[in-house]
Amino acid sequence: MKKINTSKVSGTQELLPKEQALFNQLRDNINTVYKRHGFLTIETPHLERTEILLAKAGGDTEKQIYKVVKTAETADESDQALRFDHTVPLARYIVEHESNLIFPFKVSQTGINFRGERAQKGRFREFYQCDVDIIGRNYLPIAYDADVIATLLDTFISFNLNTPILARINNRKILTGLLQAFNLEDKSKDIYSIIDHSEKVPPEKTKANFIEIGLSEKDTTMLLDLININGDRSLVIEKLNNLNITNETFKTGLAELNEVLSLLEAQNLGDNISIDLKVVRGLDYYTGTVFEFILPEYKSIGSVCGGGRYENLTSYFSDQSFPGVGGSIGLTRLFYVLNENNLLKNQAEPLLDYAIIPISKSEYEYSETVAKQLRNQNFTVMVVYGDKKLGDKLSYVAKLTKNAIVIGEEETKTKKLKVKNLLTGDITNLE
Repeated sequence: MKKINTSKVSGTQELLPKEQALFNQLRDNINTVYKRHGFLTIETPHLERTEILLAKAGGDTEKQIYKVVKTAETADESDQALRFDHTVPLARYIVEHESNLIFPFKVSQTGINFRGERAQKGRFREFYQCDVDIIGRNYLPIAYDADVIATLLDTFISFNLNTPILARINNRKILTGLLQAFNLEDKSKDIYSIIDHSEKVPPEKTKANFIEIGLSEKDTTMLLDLININGDRSLVIEKLNNLNITNETFKTGLAELNEVLSLLEAQNLGDNISIDLKVVRGLDYYTGTVFEFILPEYKSIGSVCGGGRYENLTSYFSDQSFPGVGGSIGLTRLFYVLNENNLLKNQAEPLLDYAIIPISKSEYEYSETVAKQLRNQNFTVMVVYGDKKLGDKLSYVAKLTKNAIVIGEEETKTKKLKVKNLLTGDITNLE
């Protein structure tokens, strides 16, 4: 009988060893692809001063921050909190270390963040995020937007999920310029919010929401037509050009979008990208390119990755300009939805490479010698001790390892060992 409640805290993830190994495999795979694309790795502290985290937050974010409470506080430790994403700590990091960084600064971060929102299926309060960002000093070419998207697409393609991955891409300047052209700037915040939620409600509700904020029937129809534009580059760019919008912001957004998609197509990623004007992203610091990744055959799970361009990452901490572009994979949620939909079923591997089973204590020393030689070749190895029957030991290791090596008196004497593959049953000599 339990003496106290040992269940995990709501909104946190706790995995059994095989699931944890699969989770780690995904995480390591992500970091390998990031590195291959030239991203350097940093770590920022879990703890930040609350004023840093709230500098560009407010609203719901302020309510979701986990404050740190100490029984004995000193003057400089009285107001600290756990980070809720990597972006704000990265902004602080850039300002603090800018004189020692090389720009454009291509950087990746993988770590745990904390957000005190309502826990629900597939949503967590403690979660891993795997971010990539490229930061410039004063200027950052638009080509880097394509660099980030290509990196994240290659990451998902490397998962071998046997289901397509699609990057839905837009540029916020297109809508911003259109709102300027039609004198709707004063309602831009509400319009962005309505569009951002439009896929979660019926079309009639979106229309009603536009009218509710004071848009005319004509402007509502125009916006509904705009956000329903999607598809490949040639089709969408032509449709947008045919709107004959002369606003410079609109034209800049269209040119940037065209450049980003052209660069992605040049990398043979055309089948994995689509322009979608419904993608505006809810965060107000995005200023240009925005994107979300979905699995088209599993639309109900929502986006599995997102990000975009921001013109000044550090505006709340410094007068210097550091434009950037970045994207994030919410690894904890991604693992949950992929696992729930059996998309990781074929990727599970045994936890260890080898199990060595000495028959008796007389073979312990030689078993350790063999184990060390295998470990020196970067194999993962366990030695099984105890006086259980051989069959019981083999049943035990079959749940944990790919191969088994039984060492008895003869094997210790001759140094000739056999390896049994526990997945196939094949027996081979150990070289």
